[in-house]
Amino acid sequence: MSKIKEIPLQQLKTREFIKEQVADISKIVDKGIAINALSGGVDSSVVTLLGFNALGRRLKTYFIDSGLMRHKEPQYVVSLFRKLGVSVEIVDAKNQFFNALKGLTDPEQKREAITHVFYKEIFGGLVKKSGARYLLQGTNYTDVEETVAGIKRQHNILAQLGIDTKEVYGYHVLEPLIRLRKSGIRKVGQALGLPAELYKRPPFPGPALAARVIGEVTPQKVEVVRKATKIVEEELYRTGAFQYLAILHEDRVTGIRKHKRDFGLQIEVRCWESIDAKVATPTKLSYDKLLKLGDRITTEVPGVVSVTYNITRKPPSTIEAI
Repeated sequence: MSKIKEIPLQQLKTREFIKEQVADISKIVDKGIAINALSGGVDSSVVTLLGFNALGRRLKTYFIDSGLMRHKEPQYVVSLFRKLGVSVEIVDAKNQFFNALKGLTDPEQKREAITHVFYKEIFGGLVKKSGARYLLQGTNYTDVEETVAGIKRQHNILAQLGIDTKEVYGYHVLEPLIRLRKSGIRKVGQALGLPAELYKRPPFPGPALAARVIGEVTPQKVEVVRKATKIVEEELYRTGAFQYLAILHEDRVTGIRKHKRDFGLQIEVRCWESIDAKVATPTKLSYDKLLKLGDRITTEVPGVVSVTYNITRKPPSTIEAI
């Protein structure tokens, strides 16, 4: 962390920052090609526009469809960026990710598996195919801070853990946003002309919905948490909260349907007030809103019989469960 100096929000000069990053990317890549992965999150969206401003068509942008994303996310994100003039190619990698996650329950092992598939299997192949020598990604300051502190390994943290990406994966990684927290990145996104529906989006983890399934990640479990996530985002969008999410617990719990026992699934809802994700407080949702969340999730998501709401601050909690 000593080598990376944070730019606090109050010290961020947005236009200067954009100009510097575009110039740096252009200088480093020179006349070559760079690739980047667009997930539709704030960080990756901002990096995509910085790279596009610097390189134009020499930036090859991919949406990696891991099977772990929100409902209809690939099509939604690709269509938004098409309107911005950025061409995005969807890469179907569902089988690779679920095969890598099969049988894994430990959070760090799951993150390591996702890291390997992303950087070695997928991007390693895309680099060879495109001839690119650089990968642009949206690592932010909080990602590095939490990983170095040993709180949780973020899948996009590489060089800060001593990993030589050129030696291990065959390309260099560029991280234009690494000195900013989420609040600063949103400001940069707005200045770059990202639509509000993108730069105001709640944060979404790099491992996607795999970070919201406790225990083994399977297509069936991801589908459960995907449906619950859609409901949570629909219901909490207007709260203006920093982040809101649904988590699928591993253990089944006892419920009742049609006067009979229903041994079903439990969803935990989290909704946070925060500026930079370093500290956070649960949003004071109304009782009616909490009841509606419980009713909708248990009615619309097959198998769910229990919905809980997290009321613990960060710290000691974290925003994501794993």
